[in-house]
Amino acid sequence: MSGLGVVKGRDLSKKVRIYDTTLRDGEQSPGISLTVDDKVTIARMLDALGVDCIEAGFAASNEADRKVFVQLMSDGLNADVYTLSRCVKGDIDAAIECGLRHIHLFIATSDIHLKYKLRMSRSEVLDRIKDSISYARSKGLEVMFSCEDATRTDYDFLKEAYSVAVQSGASVIDIPDTVGVTMPAEMYELVYALSRDIGVPVAAHCHNDLGLAVANTLAAVEAGAEVVHTCVNGIGERSGNASTEEVTLILKLIYGMDTIDLSGIDRISKIVSRYTGYPVAYNKPLVGRNAFSHESGIHVHGILNNAATYEPYSPEMIGRSRQISVGKHSGAHSLKDKLSVMGISFPDSSLGDLLEEIKNLSVGGKEISDIELAAIAENLLWRGRSEEYVRLDEFVVLTGKNVTPTATVTVTVDGVSKTCAMTGHGPVDAAVNAIRAAMDNRISFEELRLESITGGSDSLCEVTVLVKDTVSDGHISAGKAVGIDIVDTTVDAFMQAINRDYARSR
Repeated sequence: MSGLGVVKGRDLSKKVRIYDTTLRDGEQSPGISLTVDDKVTIARMLDALGVDCIEAGFAASNEADRKVFVQLMSDGLNADVYTLSRCVKGDIDAAIECGLRHIHLFIATSDIHLKYKLRMSRSEVLDRIKDSISYARSKGLEVMFSCEDATRTDYDFLKEAYSVAVQSGASVIDIPDTVGVTMPAEMYELVYALSRDIGVPVAAHCHNDLGLAVANTLAAVEAGAEVVHTCVNGIGERSGNASTEEVTLILKLIYGMDTIDLSGIDRISKIVSRYTGYPVAYNKPLVGRNAFSHESGIHVHGILNNAATYEPYSPEMIGRSRQISVGKHSGAHSLKDKLSVMGISFPDSSLGDLLEEIKNLSVGGKEISDIELAAIAENLLWRGRSEEYVRLDEFVVLTGKNVTPTATVTVTVDGVSKTCAMTGHGPVDAAVNAIRAAMDNRISFEELRLESITGGSDSLCEVTVLVKDTVSDGHISAGKAVGIDIVDTTVDAFMQAINRDYARSR
């Protein structure tokens, strides 16, 4: 896919710096509390990916974050390690005590924040910006400065605040869309104007309250932003932040920018999900379970011929692999390819039967695992196409707590139908007793073996039964079936064994 090249005079082939704030804004998500070891591990993984900056916490807020900063500074990471800090001398001192060289200072500038949160005038805010940045610079700290709630701040005051910050020594100004209400076109215009009016590199920090964090981040890049704030898996306060993985992949695919090692995306996504306890949505781009999973027969056919038919980029690009799922939407092509990959030789003539079996078992949205597919295919091959001498026409079981299990069946043998009802110790026993009674007890039930194929609560079960002909020669016949319901599957296996016994005398 070709990149956009140049937008409004900006060379988009230039590298944008990735400022990852998973360990600060991401950890501020409700319910997330990372340990020191968790944060150090994730920071090292982010550094290995090649992110440029890591905002690892809030040095002034707690002892755990201070331990993280001390450890990361001793690690000698390639990434610049930042702490978020208020425009307060004590916060700046905490950063210095941790040995940090980079600090992200912020103060709110929107009228609603000034009135209801800070209870400060605009002039007081400007004085605070000047004093805090000047103090941080006097201590040798590199300063990134943010006007909190910048996108809801009067532009003239916003420009004045950033101008004071730069004059006081800030080397980067950050534009936070703190409550995620800006539209991409608005973000573009704001970044473009500030880049022109302020004259230092601009960063963008976008929240996802309206689902626009990634779009706003990219709009900022197109307008001239040289730094973007992101979080792995898009976590963060409320609805989260711009996703590290989505932003970096798009920068590569659409704009031709190399930012991080994309092959490590899947691994760090899983680690962050595990450590935070925040699951990744199945349909999340890049790292969701369904991102490279194909079930529809039409789609799978295209994918098998050329992956680009239904995939905009290779899963290997971000450390993942393609999954051909088997379910009710599968087609013959996907089944044949899946079986081939699994090393199962399956006749084309039986693919229709296999497909029908899969569709029946997938009702309700169940996805058939590889192990279950192998069992179903093997069962079909083992069962073959033997003639049905004994047919089960009707079958119902009544069971429950404080209810005697009762089964009613209608069985046709050589064209003659018979209906019987029997009780049992359980639903399976009742069903077997009813079928035997309908056949004048000429078949005894000798053995039942039940196995869960994958172990999950929705796993398919495989039932094998042995029956004995009690009327003629006492021969043992076997039946096997695979299904979702234990009772239905046992009855299927029982009927198969009965027909095998009948087939011997025909």
